Amino acid sequence: MKKIIVIILVLLTTTIQSQNKKWTLRACVDYALENNISIKQSELDLKTSEISKKDAIGNFLPSLNASASHSWSIGLGQDPTTFDAVNSTTRNMSGGISSSLDIYKGQRNLRQLHRSNLQILASKYQLDSMKDDISLFVANSFLQILFNKEQLKVLKSQLEISKQDLARTQELVDAGSLPKGDVLEIQATVATQEQQIVVAENTLLISKIQLAQSLLIEDYENFDIVDANYNVPLTDILQESSSSIIAKAKDTRYDIKIAEANTKIAETDLKIAKGAFQPTLTGSYSFSSNYFKSGLFDTPDFETQISDNKSHNFSLRLNIPIFNGFATRNEVNRNKVNLERAKIKLEQANLDLETKVYQAQNDAKGALKAYEAAQKTLNAREEAFNYSKERYNVGLLNAFDYGQSQNKYEAAQSDVIRAKYDYIFKLKVLEFYFGIPITDIN
Repeated sequence: MKKIIVIILVLLTTTIQSQNKKWTLRACVDYALENNISIKQSELDLKTSEISKKDAIGNFLPSLNASASHSWSIGLGQDPTTFDAVNSTTRNMSGGISSSLDIYKGQRNLRQLHRSNLQILASKYQLDSMKDDISLFVANSFLQILFNKEQLKVLKSQLEISKQDLARTQELVDAGSLPKGDVLEIQATVATQEQQIVVAENTLLISKIQLAQSLLIEDYENFDIVDANYNVPLTDILQESSSSIIAKAKDTRYDIKIAEANTKIAETDLKIAKGAFQPTLTGSYSFSSNYFKSGLFDTPDFETQISDNKSHNFSLRLNIPIFNGFATRNEVNRNKVNLERAKIKLEQANLDLETKVYQAQNDAKGALKAYEAAQKTLNAREEAFNYSKERYNVGLLNAFDYGQSQNKYEAAQSDVIRAKYDYIFKLKVLEFYFGIPITDIN
């Protein structure tokens, strides 16, 4: 009984701990990379490429087959010794093995192996590219939750200030120092802020659900991330030239590598297709023997017949292609088109990468300027709000104008939070092209 109680307590403790777990960015990214469906599909594509390589290796090996048969004949048949037609019951056993090997096939087997290696490389690049995309998506979702959390904190903090103002104003109204309209104005402000908090809580919940879904976590209610307060990072990446970032991106990003691998695959496919113009040479060997038994005459025993009836056969077969309805020529031309298409995609991949780097660089610089401007606006709005509060407390400002000043101050706080996380993410995208991991956030 005690053991059962202990087990139950352990399970309850584990459940509570799992419910209270708060996920870090690195934990979210690692979990997504292990469980994301798109990544699993890319991993299966890689396994398929590895199987294709085994097929290519198998083309270099000889084939080996064995055969055996056992038959009975009742009635009219041929005597194997006199070759006369006789009525009898006979049985015949035969067996053998055969093997063949491609000696020369226009180097198609060798090039097929080379192609399979390129396909594995392309599949690995595709898998890594998928992991990078998932990492960026998770990081963006993670930062969105942090933004929503800070936004909610600001709204709750302002609500508490408004409630305190409401209590003070009510005392002044009761004392006859302020008109009743000031209380009604602040009550309306409190009601509006309470509505904003409800919306912010729903927005935060939705952002958590979206991240949990991308991680394939079904326990949405208990899913949460750590309450990390990321500061605006100090970085030298904005001082880097576009050309240096592009050069680094071509070494680290997989878009170019995938296009380059596909171009090499297309080149190999063309060589394989041209190999069909060349003759092929195949060598083969077979061995067979048989045993015959008839009820009309004596036959040697099984071992003697098998030994006496042995047969070895060696052959070489040369096949020279002359005309096959333009099939080979059309296949070559088709692969030429595919090669040109692959080269165009490679060129387009280079252009797209350059465009993405320029865009990421401009976005990061623009986001930094927006954050700095929002910070200046917040400082000004804070001073204006404090001044309005002082005037309101001594009766020199009415409740409406005071509420307007407070609303502008709240909006400035929200703008700073939004600009901050927008800059952090856009900066990480730019660093990502420079080879810095997405999870390296200070």
